[in-house]
Amino acid sequence: MIDEVTLVSQLQNNNSKELAFRNLVSQYKERLYWHIRKIVLSHDDADDVLQNTFIKVFKSIDAFKGESKLYSWMYRIATNEAITFLNKKAKTQNVDITDYQMELAKNLADDDWFSGNEIQRILQEAIATLPQKQQLVFNMKYFDEMKYEDMSHILDTSVGSLKASYHHAVKKIEEYIKNFSED
Repeated sequence: MIDEVTLVSQLQNNNSKELAFRNLVSQYKERLYWHIRKIVLSHDDADDVLQNTFIKVFKSIDAFKGESKLYSWMYRIATNEAITFLNKKAKTQNVDITDYQMELAKNLADDDWFSGNEIQRILQEAIATLPQKQQLVFNMKYFDEMKYEDMSHILDTSVGSLKASYHHAVKKIEEYIKNFSED
């Protein structure tokens, strides 16, 4: 594994850019895939968004100034690409983004690539009911075990706001699951 400073330097050098980019993809594709997958839920859609993310990274790597970690920068691009993708899909189908995400969550049981059990599917449905920011914060904290400071760089939001969003998300998810089990 190449250290980040060296990798960025190689990515920003036209003579080494292609090989460095292959290394970058190899090093980060799995983590970015799973981050995107938690947002878009579908394997095929996650693959499409991941490809778009890496295209955007390749095209804009020269603009990367090193003010954050490379992974944080790519994570932010992946997040924005996933959200844009979902918004376009919902708009194409003339439905609200929340309704679209709920439909995706309900269809998980039929997804050949979804290996979770019933509880995990219900959790995904609960997450789909949250506002987008709360979804992102919950996924980053709960699944990725990301620190609030790192989330703050990615989402360009204060740590206090992120903690509040996570707290509200947890309460809403608990309520959803409680109501689900009573039905």
